Amino acid sequence: SSAYTLVAADAGQHVLISSGGVTVPDNVFSGSGGDAITIINNSGSDQTITQGSGVTMYNTADASTGNRTLAARGMCTLLYTAVDNVYVSGSGLS
Repeated sequence: SSAYTLVAADAGQHVLISSGGVTVPDNVFSGSGGDAITIINNSGSDQTITQGSGVTMYNTADASTGNRTLAARGMCTLLYTAVDNVYVSGSGLS
């Protein structure tokens, strides 16, 4: 219900947010194992998914990098391919 930074225990889980957005950190997930986290926007407002310092987060829709916006009631999945490399895809993601 407030700003949240992903932690290693989130791998293979989903994170439900309603305010404050989510920060995608560097050097928390192994990447080699394909750690995945699903984020669900449990609110009627857009939420920001922030690309943390040292991380490159690729939007699979257009290969752009940087922060993303997750629309109201949207859902997306993050897949770590390295400790500092993340791919993000989902519904309501821009």
